[in-house]
Amino acid sequence: MNIFSEIKNAHKNKLPFVVYRKPNTNVLKGWFQKNNALYTSKKHAKSGFIFAPFDDKNIAILLPVDQSIFKQEEIKLPPNLIHKNNLPLNSTSEETHINVVKKGIKAIENGLFKKVVLSRKEEVNITEFNSVQVFKRLLTNYPNAFTYIWFHPKVGMWLGATPETLVKINGNNFKTMSLAGTQIYKDTNDVSWQPKEIEEQQFVTNYITDKLSNVCKKLETSKVETIKAGNLLHLRTLISGEISTETSTLIKKLHPTPAVCGLPLEASKEFILKNENYNRSYYTGFLGELNLKEDNKNTSELFVNLRCMEIKDNTAFIFVGGGITKSSNPINEWKETVAKTKTMKKVL
Repeated sequence: MNIFSEIKNAHKNKLPFVVYRKPNTNVLKGWFQKNNALYTSKKHAKSGFIFAPFDDKNIAILLPVDQSIFKQEEIKLPPNLIHKNNLPLNSTSEETHINVVKKGIKAIENGLFKKVVLSRKEEVNITEFNSVQVFKRLLTNYPNAFTYIWFHPKVGMWLGATPETLVKINGNNFKTMSLAGTQIYKDTNDVSWQPKEIEEQQFVTNYITDKLSNVCKKLETSKVETIKAGNLLHLRTLISGEISTETSTLIKKLHPTPAVCGLPLEASKEFILKNENYNRSYYTGFLGELNLKEDNKNTSELFVNLRCMEIKDNTAFIFVGGGITKSSNPINEWKETVAKTKTMKKVL
């Protein structure tokens, strides 16, 4: 039975599973839980596949290694799985989002924080949703993203293709990244960036290196580079070093990042929870391999849950957002979220 049949089978039998492909590989990996119990991860000390929410007051879910069957398969997909569609735009969400952004800019002007990341959820009605087909389209369209399908009968189904690594840990060494700024890809990575985006990305880099300086040694940062994710471009800095603490402490220092929350963190997070008018749930949380054994070392590879959707009955909920600074334009911010919804609508 191939891995796509395993997905159908587990879903039909209401058994938890995750199947994913790491960036720039053609290997699918899957964890298929043998029962339908809901295992959680508070201290991130166990090993398995973790699915954690945005708000760390809520519990992360674990598909544990010792309760799951692991499958791995090399895949080759045809290149023509793009789906042309004309899914309508939701105009009421436009007004709501623009108002929330205006509120955010006002809070920045009043000195509450320097940056806040504001998001929204868009509802798309779908008929006869074929999860395997949509997952295959994600895999075809986003070869350089972490692409996944995740299901638990007590939680629901999520799919995504995220360009952002939260952290990669190999023994005592780790790598992370600071990712911010967005513009639409137009046939080249050689683009110029506005001061607003350069400043936003520098905020994130400074914040991460600050947070990690007391729990890590030998911190190094790369030059800023432009990277492509789907039909979008972002600014990225790579950060690496040696851990002098537990894995869980490092994860807690990094999540949530300013790229999904804001700066300073607590004030911007409080504003988000109070003003966004919906529950982000697992959007902008993190997911991935936790504490797997490789060459006698503990390894973890975690990704920020961006460019994702939740499936409920015949509805797909698409989550999108953007970083707001004092120089943000509310209408442009709305347009940026529209460009990001197209990324996901393309595969429905």
